[in-house]
Amino acid sequence: MVFKRLLGSLGVGGPTVDTVLDPAPVRPGGTLTGQVHLQGGTADHDIEHLTLELVARVEAEHGDGESEGAVAFERVTVAGGFRLGAGERRGVPFGVTLPWETPVTELYGQALGIVLGVRTELSVAGSRDKGDLDPLTVAPLAAQEHILEALGQLGFGFRSADLEYGRIGGTGQQLPFYQEIELTPAPQYAQQINEVELTFLAHPGGLEVVLEADKRGGFLAEGQDVLTRFTVGHHDVRDWNTEVDGWIRQLAEHRASYSSPYTEEHRSSGPGLGTAVAAGAAGLAVGVVGGLVAAEVVDEVGDFFEGDEEEG
Repeated sequence: MVFKRLLGSLGVGGPTVDTVLDPAPVRPGGTLTGQVHLQGGTADHDIEHLTLELVARVEAEHGDGESEGAVAFERVTVAGGFRLGAGERRGVPFGVTLPWETPVTELYGQALGIVLGVRTELSVAGSRDKGDLDPLTVAPLAAQEHILEALGQLGFGFRSADLEYGRIGGTGQQLPFYQEIELTPAPQYAQQINEVELTFLAHPGGLEVVLEADKRGGFLAEGQDVLTRFTVGHHDVRDWNTEVDGWIRQLAEHRASYSSPYTEEHRSSGPGLGTAVAAGAAGLAVGVVGGLVAAEVVDEVGDFFEGDEEEG
């Protein structure tokens, strides 16, 4: 999906910008590559800078309500300081390193409902225009994929995924938001847990894995949230099913964490994006890859970009 827009600030005859991303999905911490195509207008123009901005659709809680909007989380100038002649065509190749905490947008090639984009800004003689906005696809890191596969094989199902504005206390979080992947419990935990929320916080040395369980309350007791955190390396070789099952058991049984300072300063969680997926006993992979979310996700991505373009 590529959008071309005339630089309105320059009037009819101004240069146009068209950004094309290389088709292969990029991974957190990896390099996003592509090329910006510039088309000169009816006169020469001095290009001050050509900048790429990574943006995400993020939900934020305020009072009793919730809103969503675009949050920029990386900004890189890829060119500038040159003159674009009248009618001149010029290609500017680029390579932008993604932040390690960049959210994952797909699993096994199937969209999860997370909306990321690359916005192109062209500054010409003091005037700026957000001339191009393209969807960004991010695949999981190897360790992230191992953990998600293990959850699926253990019987957990994919419910939804979203991005929440805020910070998770006690972690090394760098971005102003975090990704939540909401899962339905495996049958063996259904009496203890309503749902599990999973967050990956990647960094060059590995992953922080944050798990939260909305615990079912007992007689005359309200349900309480339980939060635990684990660390893994990017290239760890483990029995992932056994490892992850141990995490879930600890999450379900760790009652002492209810009153820990870490839990109290924990993230403020909101509802998902509404792209619920019923994943059966075959696991997470079937729920996502089975095509049950594809149409809804495509609609949401299109609406987000179109709305942003109209506002720009």
